[in-house]
Amino acid sequence: MSGGLDSATCLAIASKDYEVHALTIDYGSKHSRELDSARNLAGHFEVASHRILKVDLNAIGGSSLTDEKVLLDTGKNLDEIGNEIPSSYVPARNMTFLSLAIGLAEVVDAKSIFIGANAVDYSGYPDCRPEFIESFQKTAELGTKAGVEGNPIKIIAPLLKLSKSEIIQKGKQMNVPFFLTWTCYSGEARACGKCEACLLRLEGFREAGIDDPIRYEN
Repeated sequence: MSGGLDSATCLAIASKDYEVHALTIDYGSKHSRELDSARNLAGHFEVASHRILKVDLNAIGGSSLTDEKVLLDTGKNLDEIGNEIPSSYVPARNMTFLSLAIGLAEVVDAKSIFIGANAVDYSGYPDCRPEFIESFQKTAELGTKAGVEGNPIKIIAPLLKLSKSEIIQKGKQMNVPFFLTWTCYSGEARACGKCEACLLRLEGFREAGIDDPIRYEN
């Protein structure tokens, strides 16, 4: 649970039928706004537990989200997003996150892991594609006690093939508090409205015909 609108909608879906043990990773981002949103969302949905684990991917670097030497892309148009892997790609992020989630799932005896990955309106990250999720499912079955004993933990990505507007519409139907979410790659008081995450979010709300409740710089 990152604190963004995708993970908030994913949390709402999971909370409908499951007791939720939420996991947020503090991976060394340049700001902590998403962590605040994750805490607020965990409280709103009254999850059974919420862990925030610190894994400093900043020590590896290579991403504009973690590395001060890498500049954030803010000059793209919507039709340019997804044509190439952007500077905001964090090496091995979802691979690391899912590995930690698998470990937690075994400890709390969870049967499923929900992840808010999306492969339609996204920035072109390779670890948000169906092929990656399917591959990791097989890895989890081979590399865990639960899998070896015949009780594999299922990875569920309910938003994987939805557009951003469809995700927002679904969240609206489920009363997701979008005003608690944070999507922007910057950590200022207001969202920048220029980064890829903001552009995709704004376009999604526009297509869904719903007002975005958070505040923007422009």
